Amino acid sequence: MFKKIKGSNSIGIDLGTANTLVYVKGEGIVLSEPSVVAVDSTTREVLAIGEEAKRMLGRTPNSIVAIRPLRDGVIADFDIVEKMIKFFIRKVVPYKWVSPRVVIGIPAGITEVEKRAVRESAQQAGIKEVYLIEESLAAAIGANMPIYEASGNMIVDIGGGTIEISVISLGSMVKTNTIRIGGDEFDNSIIQYIKKVHNLVIGERTAEEIKITIGNAYPSKESKKMEVKGRDAGNGLPRTLIIDSEEIREAIKKELEEIRNAIVETLEQTPPELSADIIERGIVLAGGGALLKGLPDFISKETNVPVIVADNPLTCAVLGAGRYLDELAKIKQRKF
Repeated sequence: MFKKIKGSNSIGIDLGTANTLVYVKGEGIVLSEPSVVAVDSTTREVLAIGEEAKRMLGRTPNSIVAIRPLRDGVIADFDIVEKMIKFFIRKVVPYKWVSPRVVIGIPAGITEVEKRAVRESAQQAGIKEVYLIEESLAAAIGANMPIYEASGNMIVDIGGGTIEISVISLGSMVKTNTIRIGGDEFDNSIIQYIKKVHNLVIGERTAEEIKITIGNAYPSKESKKMEVKGRDAGNGLPRTLIIDSEEIREAIKKELEEIRNAIVETLEQTPPELSADIIERGIVLAGGGALLKGLPDFISKETNVPVIVADNPLTCAVLGAGRYLDELAKIKQRKF
């Protein structure tokens, strides 16, 4: 999904492991496409980017490779990321348009070298003024959390490659933990479980569909089932399998435990005064992973803290990035 914009002086970009979103002030979200690039394996020529490239995942000949240039919250391929950023910016910004100010949401754990690569990619696309913001801070802004007050706010931003757990007060990050688990890791565990238990080989797209349709993190009264098609690992022939939500919960059990441990660790490292605020206000979940069924109940039970899903979990990071420049003055006023 995308549309060219007429004009604005502020753009927000959520550069995610799974998807890239672009928000323009006065226009809303103008682009939402997978962070996937298809390249020629011999010449490294870029053949497709975004939705078109994602359709090639698992379906390309040996001469074409469909890759995700961001993995586990870090840049796996600098050159390809640069081309992807330039492609998305130019897709929504007319070439003769006056250069806007761009804010790009980035994982909190990336290195200075990676930050420079992201900034330079945007500049080479014709953007003169580039700002970077941690994704969890952007998500908190987009979720309308009262982060400028002298009180504790906790947000858990669950992306495709990483989960950022942040405590924010007075507009700044007090404590941040990043773990390299996300939607992609859930998908991989589902793939491995079905192969190990049912001897059926499935791809990433099928695993993602299973996660969305019947995936769950907490037992419910109703057990959902789904038909899964794949290749028999023994004889190589196509086969169909019926799988239920209990099995999927078992498949992602390890990842759920790691998420719980990281949240508990962050709470233990948070100053007592801010912890009291978090207990009262609750933990806010953002990112696509926040939509996993039963996840709020699971985290709440394991931490004894209320858990709320942001009103717009999939888009609050890009909305926050887009609003960041308007909030800069407020942030500076709150710092002393």
